Amino acid sequence: MEDKYLFRAKRVDGEWVVGGLVRYGFTGKEKYYIVPDYASDLYAIEIDPNTICRCTGLKDENGKQIWENDILHNGNYFVVKWNESCSRFDIVLNKFYNIPIGKWEPMICDWKTNDFKEYRKAVDYEVIGNVFDNPKLLGIEVDEEIER
Repeated sequence: MEDKYLFRAKRVDGEWVVGGLVRYGFTGKEKYYIVPDYASDLYAIEIDPNTICRCTGLKDENGKQIWENDILHNGNYFVVKWNESCSRFDIVLNKFYNIPIGKWEPMICDWKTNDFKEYRKAVDYEVIGNVFDNPKLLGIEVDEEIER
């Protein structure tokens, strides 16, 4: 399966799984599953639908796959988001340091060309976590009772 058609999500038990996304059920009662590359439809793993992430098809400066909801770092902190209306992945500035006012413009990834348009290439970034496992990187305080 080509990388940009992969999905990743947390299993119901909290472990990450990668593969094809499948939805079973009817409106309001759907359950989502990931079918790993090495398995058939008979081996579908139930997942938490709130953690579904699409693969961008890009790799960071260390060769690590970049996924939706990943936190990227290049001196500043960005989150990878899917832009439904434009059918592309965007990276959204979350925390910033030393960006001159008026000099920063959004950096976007066009998924058709798999390129960060005009500004930087994916290899200028490092994946340092994701919003589910590393919310503190974004300055989000997680309630200790929710973490347990």
